[in-house]
Amino acid sequence: MTATQPHIEWMEAIAGQLRERFGEQVLAVEQAYDFPIIVVEKAAIINVLAFLKDDSEMGFSFLTTLCGMHIPDNKGQEFGMVYQLHNMPLNRRIRIKFFMGENDLDVPSATILWPTANWMERQEYDFFGFNFVGHPDLRRILNMDEMNYFPMRKQYPLEDLGKHDKDDAKFGR
Repeated sequence: MTATQPHIEWMEAIAGQLRERFGEQVLAVEQAYDFPIIVVEKAAIINVLAFLKDDSEMGFSFLTTLCGMHIPDNKGQEFGMVYQLHNMPLNRRIRIKFFMGENDLDVPSATILWPTANWMERQEYDFFGFNFVGHPDLRRILNMDEMNYFPMRKQYPLEDLGKHDKDDAKFGR
Protein backbone atom coordinates (compact mmCIF):
# COMPACT_ATOMS: atom_id res chain seq x y z
CA MET A 1 0.00 0.00 0.00
CA THR A 2 1.42 3.37 -0.99
CA ALA A 3 1.38 6.44 1.24
CA THR A 4 -1.36 8.07 -0.84
CA GLN A 5 -3.57 4.99 -1.16
CA PRO A 6 -5.56 5.60 2.06
CA HIS A 7 -6.01 9.20 0.92
CA ILE A 8 -7.36 8.05 -2.44
CA GLU A 9 -9.67 5.56 -0.75
CA TRP A 10 -11.34 8.15 1.50
CA MET A 11 -11.55 10.61 -1.39
CA GLU A 12 -13.31 8.00 -3.54
CA ALA A 13 -15.61 7.12 -0.63
CA ILE A 14 -16.64 10.76 -0.21
CA ALA A 15 -17.10 11.20 -3.95
CA GLY A 16 -19.22 8.04 -4.03
CA GLN A 17 -21.47 9.26 -1.24
CA LEU A 18 -21.86 12.66 -2.92
CA ARG A 19 -22.72 11.01 -6.26
CA GLU A 20 -25.19 8.70 -4.53
CA ARG A 21 -26.89 11.58 -2.76
CA PHE A 22 -26.67 14.31 -5.43
CA GLY A 23 -26.46 12.32 -8.67
CA GLU A 24 -25.71 14.32 -11.79
CA GLN A 25 -25.27 17.50 -9.76
CA VAL A 26 -21.76 16.18 -9.02
CA LEU A 27 -19.96 17.11 -12.23
CA ALA A 28 -16.37 16.03 -11.60
CA VAL A 29 -14.01 14.59 -9.04
CA GLU A 30 -10.39 15.64 -9.26
CA GLN A 31 -7.27 15.47 -7.18
CA ALA A 32 -4.54 18.08 -7.03
CA TYR A 33 -1.56 17.69 -4.73
CA ASP A 34 -3.35 15.04 -2.63
CA PHE A 35 -6.28 17.42 -2.30
CA PRO A 36 -9.74 16.15 -3.31
CA ILE A 37 -11.72 18.58 -5.45
CA ILE A 38 -15.41 18.04 -6.18
CA VAL A 39 -17.08 20.15 -8.87
CA VAL A 40 -20.84 20.51 -8.46
CA GLU A 41 -23.74 22.37 -10.03
CA LYS A 42 -24.22 25.85 -8.57
CA ALA A 43 -27.83 25.02 -7.67
CA ALA A 44 -26.64 22.22 -5.37
CA ILE A 45 -23.92 24.10 -3.50
CA ILE A 46 -25.72 24.78 -0.20
CA ASN A 47 -27.11 21.23 -0.03
CA VAL A 48 -23.69 19.73 -0.75
CA LEU A 49 -21.98 21.95 1.83
CA ALA A 50 -24.67 21.19 4.42
CA PHE A 51 -24.28 17.44 3.84
CA LEU A 52 -20.50 17.62 4.17
CA LYS A 53 -20.84 19.68 7.35
CA ASP A 54 -23.73 17.97 9.11
CA ASP A 55 -23.39 14.30 8.15
CA SER A 56 -21.61 12.45 10.99
CA GLU A 57 -19.54 10.37 8.53
CA MET A 58 -18.41 13.44 6.57
CA GLY A 59 -17.58 15.76 9.47
CA PHE A 60 -16.33 18.73 7.41
CA SER A 61 -17.50 21.19 10.05
CA PHE A 62 -14.89 23.91 9.51
CA LEU A 63 -15.03 26.33 6.58
CA THR A 64 -11.37 27.19 6.06
CA THR A 65 -11.97 29.64 3.25
CA LEU A 66 -14.04 30.47 0.23
CA CYS A 67 -12.73 32.35 -2.74
CA GLY A 68 -13.77 33.51 -6.16
CA MET A 69 -12.17 32.91 -9.53
CA HIS A 70 -12.31 34.70 -12.84
CA ILE A 71 -11.28 32.67 -15.87
CA PRO A 72 -12.19 34.84 -18.90
CA ASP A 73 -11.33 32.15 -21.48
CA ASN A 74 -13.79 29.67 -19.92
CA LYS A 75 -16.74 30.87 -22.05
CA GLY A 76 -20.10 30.48 -20.35
CA GLN A 77 -18.43 29.66 -17.03
CA GLU A 78 -16.10 32.60 -16.59
CA PHE A 79 -16.55 32.81 -12.82
CA GLY A 80 -16.24 30.21 -10.10
CA MET A 81 -16.36 29.77 -6.35
CA VAL A 82 -14.19 27.46 -4.26
CA TYR A 83 -15.04 26.33 -0.72
CA GLN A 84 -12.30 24.65 1.30
CA LEU A 85 -13.58 22.53 4.18
CA HIS A 86 -11.71 20.77 6.97
CA ASN A 87 -12.60 17.70 9.02
CA MET A 88 -10.51 18.51 12.08
CA PRO A 89 -10.71 15.19 13.99
CA LEU A 90 -9.48 13.25 10.93
CA ASN A 91 -7.35 16.11 9.55
CA ARG A 92 -8.91 15.84 6.09
CA ARG A 93 -9.51 18.70 3.73
CA ILE A 94 -11.66 18.98 0.63
CA ARG A 95 -12.47 21.63 -1.95
CA ILE A 96 -15.90 22.10 -3.47
CA LYS A 97 -16.15 24.18 -6.66
CA PHE A 98 -18.79 25.42 -9.03
CA PHE A 99 -18.72 27.66 -12.08
CA MET A 100 -21.12 30.22 -13.55
CA GLY A 101 -21.43 32.63 -16.44
CA GLU A 102 -20.62 36.30 -16.16
CA ASN A 103 -24.32 37.22 -16.39
CA ASP A 104 -25.34 35.04 -13.43
CA LEU A 105 -23.23 35.97 -10.42
CA ASP A 106 -25.93 35.24 -7.83
CA VAL A 107 -24.56 32.76 -5.28
CA PRO A 108 -26.48 31.37 -2.29
CA SER A 109 -24.93 32.62 0.94
CA ALA A 110 -23.15 30.05 3.10
CA THR A 111 -23.75 32.20 6.19
CA ILE A 112 -26.72 29.93 7.01
CA LEU A 113 -24.17 27.14 7.57
CA TRP A 114 -21.14 29.06 8.84
CA PRO A 115 -21.56 32.58 10.27
CA THR A 116 -17.85 33.10 9.53
CA ALA A 117 -18.68 33.02 5.81
CA ASN A 118 -19.98 36.56 6.33
CA TRP A 119 -16.67 38.37 5.92
CA MET A 120 -15.35 35.90 3.34
CA GLU A 121 -18.39 36.50 1.13
CA ARG A 122 -18.11 40.25 1.59
CA GLN A 123 -14.51 40.05 0.37
CA GLU A 124 -15.49 38.09 -2.75
CA TYR A 125 -18.31 40.55 -3.42
CA ASP A 126 -15.85 43.41 -2.96
CA PHE A 127 -13.23 42.03 -5.35
CA PHE A 128 -15.26 40.05 -7.91
CA GLY A 129 -18.85 41.29 -7.68
CA PHE A 130 -20.54 38.07 -6.60
CA ASN A 131 -24.05 38.67 -5.24
CA PHE A 132 -24.45 36.40 -2.22
CA VAL A 133 -28.20 35.91 -2.01
CA GLY A 134 -29.37 35.79 1.61
CA HIS A 135 -26.24 37.44 2.99
CA PRO A 136 -27.10 39.52 6.08
CA ASP A 137 -24.91 42.55 5.24
CA LEU A 138 -23.47 42.42 1.71
CA ARG A 139 -21.32 45.50 1.25
CA ARG A 140 -17.70 46.30 0.56
CA ILE A 141 -15.27 45.27 3.27
CA LEU A 142 -11.79 46.26 2.02
CA ASN A 143 -12.25 48.68 -0.87
CA MET A 144 -13.81 52.14 -0.83
CA ASP A 145 -17.59 52.29 -1.11
CA GLU A 146 -17.20 54.66 -4.07
CA MET A 147 -15.52 52.03 -6.25
CA ASN A 148 -17.69 51.18 -9.23
CA TYR A 149 -15.69 48.14 -10.38
CA PHE A 150 -14.38 44.86 -9.01
CA PRO A 151 -10.56 44.88 -9.10
CA MET A 152 -9.83 41.12 -9.11
CA ARG A 153 -11.59 40.57 -12.41
CA LYS A 154 -9.05 39.90 -15.08
CA GLN A 155 -10.50 42.52 -17.38
CA TYR A 156 -8.19 45.12 -15.84
CA PRO A 157 -4.50 45.56 -16.68
CA LEU A 158 -1.99 44.47 -14.05
CA GLU A 159 -0.29 47.84 -14.04
CA ASP A 160 -1.04 51.46 -14.73
CA LEU A 161 -0.77 51.81 -18.49
CA GLY A 162 0.25 55.45 -18.06
CA LYS A 163 3.51 54.52 -16.32
CA HIS A 164 6.65 54.63 -18.43
CA ASP A 165 9.31 54.25 -15.73
CA LYS A 166 10.29 50.62 -16.34
CA ASP A 167 11.11 48.22 -19.11
CA ASP A 168 8.51 45.38 -19.13
CA ALA A 169 10.95 43.14 -21.02
CA LYS A 170 12.97 42.87 -17.82
CA PHE A 171 9.91 41.57 -15.97
CA GLY A 172 9.16 38.64 -18.27
CA ARG A 173 6.43 40.36 -20.28
